[in-house]
Amino acid sequence: MPALKPTDYTGRIAWIGRVADRASSLAAEPLGEVAVSYAGIAGEEHAGLTRPSCSRVVAQYPKGTEIRNVRQFSVLSVEELAAIAAKMGVERIDPAWVGASLVVEGIPDFTHLPPSSRLQGPDGVTLVLDMENRPCHLPAKVIDAHLPGVGGRFKAAAQGRRGVTAWVEREGVLRLGEMLRLHVPDQRGWRP
Repeated sequence: MPALKPTDYTGRIAWIGRVADRASSLAAEPLGEVAVSYAGIAGEEHAGLTRPSCSRVVAQYPKGTEIRNVRQFSVLSVEELAAIAAKMGVERIDPAWVGASLVVEGIPDFTHLPPSSRLQGPDGVTLVLDMENRPCHLPAKVIDAHLPGVGGRFKAAAQGRRGVTAWVEREGVLRLGEMLRLHVPDQRGWRP
């Protein structure tokens, strides 16, 4: 019996990006398409099969411990970016300003998709969704460069809307405009 079930939900790839050097800027460069390997996007700051642990997993590992990289992608939704912008009182938030790797359109309540869900493209390329990508203060500086005095509003406005982190389960190509089908785990929610 399959452990994952395809849904009727699809998301159109609305934006693809790559953060080349996070030390100099969180801003991502837009791309029309990208080949992804098991290590993620070549030249992307978050690429690699492993990564040093960070504050997100400090309860499990001392900071800097080498762990499996399940944060190769930062995936957001068009709808939630619009909600963040509205809450911040601005017309729009460019995905590049928040270091997005991928933005999809058409899947409701995107940030709260079940962990281990998959987004699968037409050529079989598949991303595994790890968990919610909690908002932080890092995009503030980039946002302020475009909308002075607004960046500090991002963290609160993005609460529950910052998207998810993901990693590559099957290699392939992601292209603007292509559709990704959502597959979810076939299990009930945890009830301790």
